[in-house]
Amino acid sequence: MNTEEQFRKLGLSENLIETLKNKGFEKPTPIQDKVIGLILNEKEGIVAQAPTGTGKTLAFGLPLLDMLEENAEHVQALILTPTRELAIQVSDEINAFKGKKRLRISPIYGGQSIELQRRRLKSGIDIVVGTPGRIIDHIKRGTLDLSHLSFFVLDEADEMLNMGFIDDIEEILKATNETKRMLLFSATIPYEIKTMAKRYIPNYKFVSIKKEDILTSQIYFEVAEADKFEALCRIRDVVSDFYGLIFCKTKIDAQNVANRLIERGYYADAIHGDLSQDKRERILTRFRKKQINMLVATDVAARGIDIEGLTHVINYSLPQDPESYIHRIGRTGRAQKEGVAVTFVTPSEYRKLTFIQKMAKASMKKEVLPSIEQTISIKRQQIKNSLSSMELSEKDESYMQLAVEILEEQEPAEIIAKLLKLKFKNELNEESYREIKEAKFDKNKKTRLFVALGREDGYTIRKLVDFISKKTSTNPRDIQEVKIFDKFSFITVPFDEAENILHIFKKSKSGYRSIVSKARERKRQVV
Repeated sequence: MNTEEQFRKLGLSENLIETLKNKGFEKPTPIQDKVIGLILNEKEGIVAQAPTGTGKTLAFGLPLLDMLEENAEHVQALILTPTRELAIQVSDEINAFKGKKRLRISPIYGGQSIELQRRRLKSGIDIVVGTPGRIIDHIKRGTLDLSHLSFFVLDEADEMLNMGFIDDIEEILKATNETKRMLLFSATIPYEIKTMAKRYIPNYKFVSIKKEDILTSQIYFEVAEADKFEALCRIRDVVSDFYGLIFCKTKIDAQNVANRLIERGYYADAIHGDLSQDKRERILTRFRKKQINMLVATDVAARGIDIEGLTHVINYSLPQDPESYIHRIGRTGRAQKEGVAVTFVTPSEYRKLTFIQKMAKASMKKEVLPSIEQTISIKRQQIKNSLSSMELSEKDESYMQLAVEILEEQEPAEIIAKLLKLKFKNELNEESYREIKEAKFDKNKKTRLFVALGREDGYTIRKLVDFISKKTSTNPRDIQEVKIFDKFSFITVPFDEAENILHIFKKSKSGYRSIVSKARERKRQVV
């Protein structure tokens, strides 16, 4: 069944099917397959349990694009997300698929000019993708009218629960009309989410998608930025059956890495936004046929690609967020076949790596790149294994005759050495490799944080430590140098914990400031 047929059977319009085809989508994910038809053809609300990275944004985004009216002159759908990063991501993704449909989609979040958002809302927005705090701000100001909604979508509901947004969601719901349909998506369905669903989504249909068993080993290498390419080549050289996707941050990076791989003799190519659809398809066809076994891509260009049998996914550039990481590594380790997810991390990215590990619940193991000597030793053994496993048939009689003739004229060892040099050129020469220097990581570094709570709020050192540790799952022992003042406090935590703490408290504000933020550097007094 081709792309058109697989998506058409769900009831999507020809406009969306054409867009999906042009963007390289081959088949619906399980959550899309189960939910899209329900949204298009039923009237009840939906509660969907779907892990991050399973394509849920398009599961609700595509039906919204088909069902909402053009020129409605009021907000038709509200999508609530726990963070502004996700709001931007969801808005961009839905925008990218609207095709010829004249709908206006906009993210509304804290940190962006509220006046700019007011003007945008006044000009007419069909789909608002927002964070709870900023949506409430607009409701109170009278700049956001939610009384004519067709859809109310809760994305990452369990994450909203963890970040303390349940009361905010209920406040927003009071400003909406009763006739709207509610769609709730969550990776887990804890008791509080079930209670909310029963209260606000009567007679809902429940859909559950279990993430398929992924047999993926997750490892990372600490490397300097200048050594990433050499590290990539080392990994490729020690794997005889390598067949993988290499992810880069930008289309320029992707093309540059692919060009360098080709120059070095590897079977590689790149896909990115600058390619025509025809060229993209030709490259993907070559990759599927394993005429090339290294495909360098950006996240956007790789969206929707479904390639079976990948042995490796390599994060040449660190992904932007935990969801992108899960999307990437989910492409290997399928169908009971083992796969490997490799991540390169530079010293400046280490805190972001630990944040991704924690939020994606990823168990990554640090490994050391093979040395030049180890790489050459492994390649030598691969050559021996290839020769041992190769069989000659009657069709190869001409090779046997030529071998006999050459053996009569030259020494056997010298002949084999010449053939190896002819085939592998300088691959077994140590001078063909460059040393990879050990990257310097300061993992003992601490981060000082400002907390907008103090004695006047009833906090002591112990109460503040308990509050932060329970809210963020940080070990109380990691919260050090606690200083309590009347209206604020300071704490010091390991720098890899700081990212998680800041993320959790990002939307928990005291006045106009986040409860926890990075402390300003203390100025040294000049004597």
